[in-house]
Amino acid sequence: MPLHSAIPLPRLTVSEFKELDYQVMAHAFAAQRDLGRLCDETVYHADLADRLLTAGLGPICRELPLTASFRGFEFTCYADLVVADRALYELKADDTFTPAHDAQLLNYLFLANAARGKLINFRPSSVESRFVNAPLDSAERRRFAVHADQPHPFYSLLHELLLDWGTGLETPLYVRALTYHLGGEAEVIRLLPMTRGASQLGNQRFHLAASDTAFAITSLPRVDRNHRDHLERLLSASPLSRLLWANLAHHHLTFTTIDRSTKF
Repeated sequence: MPLHSAIPLPRLTVSEFKELDYQVMAHAFAAQRDLGRLCDETVYHADLADRLLTAGLGPICRELPLTASFRGFEFTCYADLVVADRALYELKADDTFTPAHDAQLLNYLFLANAARGKLINFRPSSVESRFVNAPLDSAERRRFAVHADQPHPFYSLLHELLLDWGTGLETPLYVRALTYHLGGEAEVIRLLPMTRGASQLGNQRFHLAASDTAFAITSLPRVDRNHRDHLERLLSASPLSRLLWANLAHHHLTFTTIDRSTKF
């Protein structure tokens, strides 16, 4: 299977998740009450798992393996906590929630084909939490239209990957898989000199699809002309001839080839 969860999670309804979550949050508040708000995340993780198990809310899985594989490539990440083989939680001990926390949990939900999960943060003066929903199931994430301005083997490879995994996963995961199939990090990731006129500006990190061609992956809701403008400027300061830009919206893939001949 291209995406695999060690525990197959059901796609809980809002009411089903909240019914279990009411009990989980009572123990989360108790953990902070007894331990304070300054412990490391791993301490809260262990304490909450122990409380839930003692309260009969097991089975409890800590560090649930979630694996994505594609034609020899394999990557495994670990979700913090699964309660009663049903509900997925990601635990934090940070000053505040960030968009990266939501993106991380959403990535886990898509990998597990689960409908919803919850973030819990023990660092604030009172425990903070918020729900994260993944409304698209695995089948829906594989339904998309494709627009490519011209054919290229890189676009074909990425298209095959998306048919296997679906859209919506964190962008770096797609980049990892592409890098593997294009020859590995030593071949693909390069530091290249940047210039402005006669001025040498240092080196810039690029991912290469070919010796003179870089690639960039984004997950913008729609193709953004402003983002393209900045990619054009990036290319113009580099020694590269071409940049392949793939934007992965949930239901629409756009493959855009930016040549150095573009008017800046």
